[in-house]
Amino acid sequence: MPGYLRRWLKPPRRLRVKRIGGVFIGGTLLIGLAAIPTGNNLLFLLLGAMLGFIAVSGWLSEQMVRNVAILRRVPHGATAGQPTRITYELANPKRRLPCFALDVGEAGSPARAFVANIQPRSTVITRAEGTWPHRGVYQLDTVTLATSFPFGLFRKERDVELAGEMIVWPRADRRVPDPRPAGARPRQGTLTPFGAAGTRGEYRGLRDYRSGDDPRDVHWRSTARRGNPVVREYERDAAEALWICLELRGPGDEQAETSVEVAASLAAAALRRGQPFGLATPDVRVAPGAGPVQLERVLDALARARFRPDAPRLIPPVPAPECVWARAEMASAA
Repeated sequence: MPGYLRRWLKPPRRLRVKRIGGVFIGGTLLIGLAAIPTGNNLLFLLLGAMLGFIAVSGWLSEQMVRNVAILRRVPHGATAGQPTRITYELANPKRRLPCFALDVGEAGSPARAFVANIQPRSTVITRAEGTWPHRGVYQLDTVTLATSFPFGLFRKERDVELAGEMIVWPRADRRVPDPRPAGARPRQGTLTPFGAAGTRGEYRGLRDYRSGDDPRDVHWRSTARRGNPVVREYERDAAEALWICLELRGPGDEQAETSVEVAASLAAAALRRGQPFGLATPDVRVAPGAGPVQLERVLDALARARFRPDAPRLIPPVPAPECVWARAEMASAA
């Protein structure tokens, strides 16, 4: 739907009558019906006061939401089924008039944040907590700012177009069996803090820290001397890297989603063991790496994975027996 048509069908301002407001409007109509035929001055005075009450309510509610600037900050990734907080920064540019009783949240979402007041020329930060039940990339188009100030009779809503997206990762907490690719060699080396055999290999030297490096490899003495993070570099045996392969051909049913969660859980388990891991699908390939940033790369790719009947067959980056193929049966077997 074109943007101009959407804005016409859904105007940027909406006024919703609350239950108590409906009662008040009904009472105002009854007073008016009684005042006109009788000509009673007291009834006309009461009618004018009630109409003024409604007018003042509408004017004040408009001033509360008018010109308020909104900045949205979303987390890098959310996990399906778990509460996630979106941060909003609200700025009131008015010189004298504060803003009271503001609700803010994403349009179409029940998750809302409440701000009691924003003083003139000041900024307030608040957070709304929401849950996305399924993995994927969700487009965030509009932020809704609303208030029932001052009397709670009506709810004034203002839409602010603010483009963004929320990346929802699959669950990575499923119990999966210890992956043992065919032809894989036993890992050798020192024990990691998690009790698994180390996969660092032979020591090579020092280099500057890069995003995705394992924090345990930081050489603190050299870091303090140089003033920037320095890590130990090792000759990693490529055969020790765990390649997680995920086929995307087929319907996106519950079984397919389970296989995605299995792939995410295999990556999280490899992170806990300190083992390098990578991901291969027909659409994307994440090179092997280690550390929390590597897990985020894999989860981002899994969040965007799209099952379809015409997806190409996956050509694994290493011989197929050396890969770990993520399947729903792995979750049920654990």
